Amino acid sequence: MAETGRIRVAKDKADLVKALTSADGATGPFQTYADVIVFAAALGAKHKKRVPLGEISKREPSPIRLEYFATMGHDWVIKLLGITETQDIKILSLNEEEYEAKRNHIFEEYANGGLELLQNELRGSVDYSERILLFLSYERTYKEQQDEEFDLSKFLS
Repeated sequence: MAETGRIRVAKDKADLVKALTSADGATGPFQTYADVIVFAAALGAKHKKRVPLGEISKREPSPIRLEYFATMGHDWVIKLLGITETQDIKILSLNEEEYEAKRNHIFEEYANGGLELLQNELRGSVDYSERILLFLSYERTYKEQQDEEFDLSKFLS
């Protein structure tokens, strides 16, 4: 189970998380590690990809304090994923460490799944911002095509 009070990053994804931030002179599309993790968790949830962490990164990025997510307004994503995954309102309990640990664990695994998707999508890319923008644009276009009632382009060859 997750260490209460912190969100951990898998060691094999640590370099990707660092590369996706704009800290220390890097040119990544996200300002903080927490931003990267929240984006990755949302992506993992969208694709129903939940991956156990395995070995944990102890250096950069070290486990991120939950207060940091809360001050940025990202804590609701952790809670939303917890309740969606368990279908149990008790997971939102603030008084029991067991529920907080379970919420964090679910969030970490979705983030790890999203980072795995990003790792594959960004392989060989020089400009991560541009590649992520293309990826998101494709996702939106694909979704719009799926939502159409009757698509004649299916009959074109």
